[in-house]
Amino acid sequence: MTISMYQASVPVFIRQLTNLAAILKKAEEHAEAKKIDPSVFINARLAPDMYALARQVQIASDGAKGCAARLAGIEVPSHPDTETTFAELQARIAKTVDFLKGIKPDQIDGSEERTVTLKMRNGDVSFRGQPYLLNFVLPNLYFHYTTVYAILRHNGVEIGKMDYLGGI
Repeated sequence: MTISMYQASVPVFIRQLTNLAAILKKAEEHAEAKKIDPSVFINARLAPDMYALARQVQIASDGAKGCAARLAGIEVPSHPDTETTFAELQARIAKTVDFLKGIKPDQIDGSEERTVTLKMRNGDVSFRGQPYLLNFVLPNLYFHYTTVYAILRHNGVEIGKMDYLGGI
């Protein structure tokens, strides 16, 4: 049995963003229960040269919606990176998931060879669709999601592997 480009992308993105929203909810509840200013978590980072939690969420969101749009050959929705609260981060994730739910399999299936060009700091980088998804977007999505998880665990939020994986 083969797996389609759609199956390898949109449902995976939706699941991971849904799991991300769930651990952010636990972080918000933890902050409330322990009387911790939520901005402590929102602005926390693992190392001085790494992005804070809010930026990690923004990048995960951008990667998922950008990939789906590029593989579908449609315009990438733009979301300003202005979130500073759990509620705003949740709204961004919800907006991204809603966009992803609007993408249909026939928009993405067959995009394995589609050229995807990204504007990077050091110049444009081009990929074919399948390597873009499998070798660039998915590893980046998991990196930023994992970093959010690690920031929250490091700061005492009681989450574990099953929170990361979501309902199995």
